[in-house]
Amino acid sequence: MEKITSPQNPRLKQLVKLRDRRPRDEAGLFLIEGYRELKRALAAGVKPRELYCSPDWFLGENEPALIDGAQRAGAQVFELSKEAFAKVSYRDRPDGLLAVAPQWHHALADLDKKVGEGPAPTGGSKARLAAPLLLVVEAIEKPGNLGTLLRGADAAGVVAVIVCDPVTDIFNPNVVRSSTGVLFSMPVVAAGNAEVRTWLRTHGIRAVATTPAAPALYTSSDLRGPLAIIMGSEQYGLSEFWLNESDLLVRIPMAGQADSLNVAMAAIITLFEAVRQREPIP
Repeated sequence: MEKITSPQNPRLKQLVKLRDRRPRDEAGLFLIEGYRELKRALAAGVKPRELYCSPDWFLGENEPALIDGAQRAGAQVFELSKEAFAKVSYRDRPDGLLAVAPQWHHALADLDKKVGEGPAPTGGSKARLAAPLLLVVEAIEKPGNLGTLLRGADAAGVVAVIVCDPVTDIFNPNVVRSSTGVLFSMPVVAAGNAEVRTWLRTHGIRAVATTPAAPALYTSSDLRGPLAIIMGSEQYGLSEFWLNESDLLVRIPMAGQADSLNVAMAAIITLFEAVRQREPIP
């Protein structure tokens, strides 16, 4: 295991560059920081190329086992001094683990089998929901919101998240962190609006868009069957494309002065209403 003590080490300078999108995309790599995130990445079959660790920052006693797992997956391991790790960490409270892994990209065609299977089982039983539930998000601006959307989608049994015309890339470090590692197990596809709409129609999946101007309440609308919940950006809402092309427009009632919710909050509320309306099949 190579040891690095100087924060000015050239390898660490290259590592810091991966916080920015252009160097990430040019290298085809991204950062995974944190015990929980790395553990979920390894469990999902992600094979990190490098792992940087600093025992001075460890919070528990299980880190050595995780480091061994990363080595078995093919990672080259470097031990950093406390100061050197503080240089490369993008967290306020580091826990001494930072990996570099290759990016991957899913296409809509990769979801064809999944939409025929329905959402993953929920709870402790083997019950399955009768039809696939998807989340489609358009131009999400904040990486933290995208990560939270992934967590909410995972909790609701969503089979995939589709990002339309993204202004945020899914490998932003804050997406990885706020998703708590769900990024590694939740299929995420980036595609254009028209391509996504055609794919949904081909698979008989209704598009239900949320907008404050909709006459129908989300709780009084039928959210059963093959369904894609469509959510817009925080600042501008949904584009005219989805407002015109969706099968149904619904709204979440707002009783106070605010005229809208955070996009992740609105998505989770709507997704779990769809879950509530569906009857589990033994």
